[in-house]
Amino acid sequence: MIARLHTTLLLVISISLSAAELPPHHPYFADSVYPLGHGDAAQQDALPVPGPRNPGAVIAPGLIQYAASGPAQFGAYTSGPYPSGDRVLWANGLDRIVKIDFETFEILTTYWLDGVKRWTVREADSAIDYFNESNHGIGSLWRAFQESSKLMEIAGVYTVLDVDNTYFIANKNGTISAYGDKDPMTPTSPIASRRSFSLPAGVTGYTVGMNMTYDGWLIVPTEHGYLVAISRDFQNSYVTRLTQSDGAENKATRPTGYGWVRNSIAIDTEGGIYIASQDHMHKVIWTGKGFSHDPQHGAWTVPYLNSSGHGTGATPSLMGFGEEDQFVVITDGEHLMNVVLFWRNRIPEDWAGLPGLPRRVAGLQPAHMGNPDLTNIQSEQAVVVAGYGALVVNNEPRNIPWWLPDQAQRLLISYLGSAPEYQPYGVQKFTWNPKARQFSQAWVNATVSSPSCVPIVSHTSGRVFLIGARNNKWTLEAIDWLTGKSAYHSVIGGQRYNVMFSATMLDEQGRIHYGTPWGRVRISASQLSP
Repeated sequence: MIARLHTTLLLVISISLSAAELPPHHPYFADSVYPLGHGDAAQQDALPVPGPRNPGAVIAPGLIQYAASGPAQFGAYTSGPYPSGDRVLWANGLDRIVKIDFETFEILTTYWLDGVKRWTVREADSAIDYFNESNHGIGSLWRAFQESSKLMEIAGVYTVLDVDNTYFIANKNGTISAYGDKDPMTPTSPIASRRSFSLPAGVTGYTVGMNMTYDGWLIVPTEHGYLVAISRDFQNSYVTRLTQSDGAENKATRPTGYGWVRNSIAIDTEGGIYIASQDHMHKVIWTGKGFSHDPQHGAWTVPYLNSSGHGTGATPSLMGFGEEDQFVVITDGEHLMNVVLFWRNRIPEDWAGLPGLPRRVAGLQPAHMGNPDLTNIQSEQAVVVAGYGALVVNNEPRNIPWWLPDQAQRLLISYLGSAPEYQPYGVQKFTWNPKARQFSQAWVNATVSSPSCVPIVSHTSGRVFLIGARNNKWTLEAIDWLTGKSAYHSVIGGQRYNVMFSATMLDEQGRIHYGTPWGRVRISASQLSP
């Protein structure tokens, strides 16, 4: 009877999510489920593929694969099929670009970047051994600081893999680089540098994202509020600057990563580009021949709450497609952050608005993780969106040494994130009710810890998956999307498997994979038990 009820509940969840409208197919991305960060142009972190079933209390070593692909490979993007039907994963990091075999997870070829130190497996293993020995206290914080210092040299975090299997990387030095196969017909082909594009004169600030319009133009924002549209052949470009951006180059609130614009962008099918600055949410219109800030074309800019002064830590996510109510979702800059819904197109004429907020705000709920007395919580992740649901995780360390500077606190949830002394707890989901036009809490799971990863939703399984931690071991966590109850948790292992701000990804075969500080991990789904 219990098994029957469980099966029925999973069916209800699956039907509920499968009935939701999905972002439309993008004709210029690689023909795969994960061609860029956050999965699609809408930046939802939700995919129409199944996730793994329960692998048991501890995942068998034979189901865990590790590729020593080098440091700071936060994402890996799945190619479209080659003529042979094979696929590869493209990934880049501090010192190299790699292609990884989709079936075997073996590194097929490596392209070493010029002018940077080449990091070795021996150096990675030294760090892994250290953190396995100790990942709390002053000594571990110092080692974490040393490890994190090299990340300042990373060439590019933001990447896109297009329909031609061209891999675009936005470099922090103001260039966009394109790489591809020397032999486009062969997945094992060496990687070749194709071309390079320098941001136009006058465009300042580090690049902080990359996405692509539905007519095939790369869109790259900078931390100083510039938007640059670049044709994929690098022959043409257009530039605009966000409203409210005067003096943006002087408005950084912390070191690198806390500029006036901190995160990437979401894009819709009609050319709407959604980007959050330090105090405002913006919609800019791509016309196909430039940018428009004209409200008559659908553009808008509205303020959001930002008492911390640091702005949002979230890349905007789009909610609602087709005939559904349509929003853009972020967390705001309050000390206790709120999840905020903005009407992304025309505001309904009969919408009265919420007291004390701009009329474009459709919903606002505090992310207190079930503790109304909480006064401070922030997440460094995009809001995960599936259907009318919006999910956030707690990235605020549970304990912070009094002497630790603010800018060093992220070490506690990155290199030291599984340590019980520091790891944060809490996953919270909110839901929009289209009939009542209300945005409210759906559930809280206060027992799951997601120190730093970006979760992923499987529409097919009706679950959200993330890399968590228990008893100082990294775990695969599965939570029912509808109820918030833990479906299972399975131990992956020690510090080799630290997720450190990487996305939890699903591939076409339902396998989980993610980046670590020193390589990449894949958990096979095909052999997992029900």
